[in-house]
Amino acid sequence: MSGKTRQLVRGVVLGCLGLAWTAMGQSFPAPGWQNRPDPVASPHAMVGGEISEFGFQYPKSLNYYLDNNVFSSNLFGALYETLLDMNSQTLEYEPALARAWTISADKTTFTFELDPRARWSDGQPVTAEDVRFTYDTIMNPKNMTGVQKVAMERFDPPEVVDPMTIRFRAKVVHWENLGAVGGLQILPRHAMADKDFNDINFAFPVVSGPYRLAELEDGRYAVLERRPDWWRRSWPSTQGIGNIGRLRFRFYATPDNGFEAFQKGEMDVFSIYTARLWVKGTDGKPFHRNWIVKQKVVNHRPVGFQGFAMNMRHAPFDDVRVRKAMACLVDRNTMNHTLMYDQYFLHRSYYEDLYDAEHPCPNPLVDFDPEQARALLKEAGWVVNPATGLLEKNGKPLAFTFLTRDPSSNKFLQIFDKALKDVGVQMTIEQKDWSAWAKDMDEFNFDMTWAAWGAGLFKDPEGMWASKEATREAGNNITGFSNPRVDELIERQKTEFDVAKRHAMCREIDQILYAECPYVLLWNINATRLLYWNKFGTPPTVLGKYSYESVDYWWYDEENAADLAEAMAADLPLPQRRPLVVYDEQFRTDTRLPPLQ
Repeated sequence: MSGKTRQLVRGVVLGCLGLAWTAMGQSFPAPGWQNRPDPVASPHAMVGGEISEFGFQYPKSLNYYLDNNVFSSNLFGALYETLLDMNSQTLEYEPALARAWTISADKTTFTFELDPRARWSDGQPVTAEDVRFTYDTIMNPKNMTGVQKVAMERFDPPEVVDPMTIRFRAKVVHWENLGAVGGLQILPRHAMADKDFNDINFAFPVVSGPYRLAELEDGRYAVLERRPDWWRRSWPSTQGIGNIGRLRFRFYATPDNGFEAFQKGEMDVFSIYTARLWVKGTDGKPFHRNWIVKQKVVNHRPVGFQGFAMNMRHAPFDDVRVRKAMACLVDRNTMNHTLMYDQYFLHRSYYEDLYDAEHPCPNPLVDFDPEQARALLKEAGWVVNPATGLLEKNGKPLAFTFLTRDPSSNKFLQIFDKALKDVGVQMTIEQKDWSAWAKDMDEFNFDMTWAAWGAGLFKDPEGMWASKEATREAGNNITGFSNPRVDELIERQKTEFDVAKRHAMCREIDQILYAECPYVLLWNINATRLLYWNKFGTPPTVLGKYSYESVDYWWYDEENAADLAEAMAADLPLPQRRPLVVYDEQFRTDTRLPPLQ
């Protein structure tokens, strides 16, 4: 999500969050539809080889339904397919496990006809019973699938019409309903039904997707292996995509450790989320000789947000004045300038990409202002004890614990801590690994933490901002945010199929969020920063239109690899690749979102 100095990335980047309904009461795909090659994929892509990437800290689970983070989402998506795919350019639905589907005229009934060719990796067919099992698994109250329950609660249990036909009936009309059921990653009933789903974390022997989990060493690495027997391997739309034979993900405690391993050649690709590494860490011989490619890629990926999430369920952050005071005590300009080399823009919105020249953002930047913080805290009843210099209220000091999982955040927290101490606030920093941190987040066991979220092109605010989600464990409303007007807008947008009107509602929600301050907003970047050893082939755009650091379109190029080895042996440079890649300069495209009608 999204960077990952970002303590947390818990949202699906795109998933199937808002796809084009082009007709109602009709069958899909449209007459004359053909399965065509992806225009970004290179016809010269070669299959095979291995690529090693940074997987960050070892996750709590590789089961995306149980651990809602970007890494597990991407890995799980390579193992398990959805009923529908999305066209990488138009964002329109296309067949996947389902070869055809219909939507009733009242927009509440969705019937999917599964492709009879669809097979699990053990040769068994994918059936409607698998789809029903997936729904039941998500909705089982015993299963920690809180994020996925949000959408599935809108549906009755699906009807198995026949072995190859499944029918979903929605309780309410919602623009996202087709995407919700069409985007389900279908699980194998025959391989999972007799297991405790909460224990299915690192073993997935039966899959349907283009890769399988080939190796796993606890805490060190995971390896995905390309499946030559994948049932969709010969489809035109899959050609030139997923070319790498083995995807190896290495786990390290910190990005610095990962970067050190990358420089030693222990990894092939390293996405940069730390400005210091991008500016100061890329000055050695491998970079000057172009043995390592350094590229910034600008495409149409949506922009999420990151900030210090405050738990509003209890004191001291149940008081908006205290939350606003915290925002006044984060010196973002200094941090951006001194620690991040002015590489980032400062957040003033939870929906940055909904503002443009036509819709300017009305939120002023929150400046570093200790005096304003003192005034807000005094208004909230916090008074300085002259004997200790600490703020107190009813005999208790203003103190909280900051839960972190990455020591690289300490340099930011030290600046924050100094500002807190100057006004009489105590902060204790508690560091945990990913698994322990994620468990605390699932159970709302924190005061403040660093959270970063990916974004979808089509915004659905329910999971993160609805009041009913504030008490759902393992959900996305980690701050416990609750507001009647936001709830009203969330309900209104559900039945609005006009994207522009929904975005207007989200902008109103954004104004309320800004005023309520559930997060101390920080900073972000609208480009992907990549480092990779110069032995791979890529399309001209390097990444897809909406993707982050995905290597789906890449391939292992034996000639490039040989050239790299010779150049390193002879201490010679390689030709430089473009340092800046702008998607629209390489691939002309209509950037408008398709209408939902």
